[in-house]
Order: sequence, then structure tokens, then C-alpha cells
Amino acid sequence: MIRCSPRAVALLRTADEAARRFDPDARIRLVPDGAGVRFELADEPGPDDTIVDHEAGFSLIVGPGLAGTVDVAEPHDRLVLIADDDGANA
Repeated sequence: MIRCSPRAVALLRTADEAARRFDPDARIRLVPDGAGVRFELADEPGPDDTIVDHEAGFSLIVGPGLAGTVDVAEPHDRLVLIADDDGANA
């Protein structure tokens, strides 16, 4: 399950709106990347991805096996995924 902190919701909503102005099919995709994750733009989910609709009006495409809370880290308002305490994403 993917949750978002209030600061992450604000950043994701802004990024989603900006991306969709240029490409109406664009979505933010959260994918595993080594020991962490990365955020990218995609037009459609991959075969093992899940779409998570957020009540703030945007959707995230989430790669397989990811769970936790999307939050904002300093410096530079970086989006990060904080893994659940049960070891998901480790």
C-alpha cells in the first residue's frame, strides 16, 4: 500500500498537473531503483504495475513490491519512499 504525506501530496499534485498540460496521458510512476526508488513520467503502467488513485486528484503508477509512505526530504524537496516497518522495499 502506498500512502503520501501532506507535503508529498502537494508536490505530486503540482507535478501531475504540469505533466498533464503537455501530455494528457502522463502519470507519475514510482519504480524500484537499486536500494531505493525513483519517480518518473510514464504514459501507461507496466505489466506488473498498480495504479493508485489519490483523493487529491492524481494517480500514481506504482512498480511491483513497493509499499510505504511517499514523503519529501531535504534538500531540494526530493520525493522519497519510506518503507513500511515490516521491511517492505528492503
